[in-house]
Amino acid sequence: MLKRLQAHQAGLLAVFTAALMWSTGGLFVKLVTFNAMQISFFRCSIAALVFAILFRKRLLQVNTLTFVNAFVYASVLTAYVIALKMTTAANAIFLQSTAPIYVLIFEPIFFKTSYNRVNIITIIVCIIGMFFFFMGKISPEHFEGNLVALFSGIMFAALFLGLRKNENKYQLSSIFYGNVIVALICIPFLSGIENVNFSNLWMVLFLGVFQIGLAYAVFSYGLRRVLAIEASIIALIEPVLNPVWVFIGYGEVPSFMAIVGGIIILSAITMRTVIMETPMMKGRFKF
Repeated sequence: MLKRLQAHQAGLLAVFTAALMWSTGGLFVKLVTFNAMQISFFRCSIAALVFAILFRKRLLQVNTLTFVNAFVYASVLTAYVIALKMTTAANAIFLQSTAPIYVLIFEPIFFKTSYNRVNIITIIVCIIGMFFFFMGKISPEHFEGNLVALFSGIMFAALFLGLRKNENKYQLSSIFYGNVIVALICIPFLSGIENVNFSNLWMVLFLGVFQIGLAYAVFSYGLRRVLAIEASIIALIEPVLNPVWVFIGYGEVPSFMAIVGGIIILSAITMRTVIMETPMMKGRFKF
């Protein structure tokens, strides 16, 4: 019993640590002076190297859907960095965090499950929250960045569905090859790169090693030792802390509308997770 408790505590700490590392992405992408595609090259090539060192032969387990999911993941990685360079970190991370909405919409279509009341309510509330990001005074660049962030969220949902469709043993390979694809696509953008200095290089090194590579490894470790609802709720630390780090380290202040929209979206997703993953709550609400 003690060993099981210790393993559970280690799992909770691992998931928390992974979410903490993920949350640093916004700050470092903002601080690095490379453009989005150049950052993506370094970030993903380094992450791929970390994966190759950590998982080795497991990355050779592939099938056709592995590479389909890899291309989807590549679009998520690239779109997120582009969005961070075009709009605020709060907008980028909160709009990417709408991925569960699209999963709830399309999961019944692809997996022949039924729509239930709590999912429909969650979708409606989150859509209302999304509108707040497009209200008030928005520059054309921020508007376009918001759209890119929305696209990132949609592709993130497609990744969730694709990984679920495939066997678990192919999951690591999809993540690894997704990083490889981004690195290869971004090579042409290295032409004319400027400000190749220690400051930029250590930050992209951090992004590749910790924010993607080790974060995913630590999260996978934790996920095997905690309940799905625990991992889901703890992982929400990422979108909460992401704009906080950017505010502290970069001085970027999210708009009031973005804060309201983010609170609505994260609250709806959290409540849905608690209700659907807790038998007592699910029975009480009869959803």
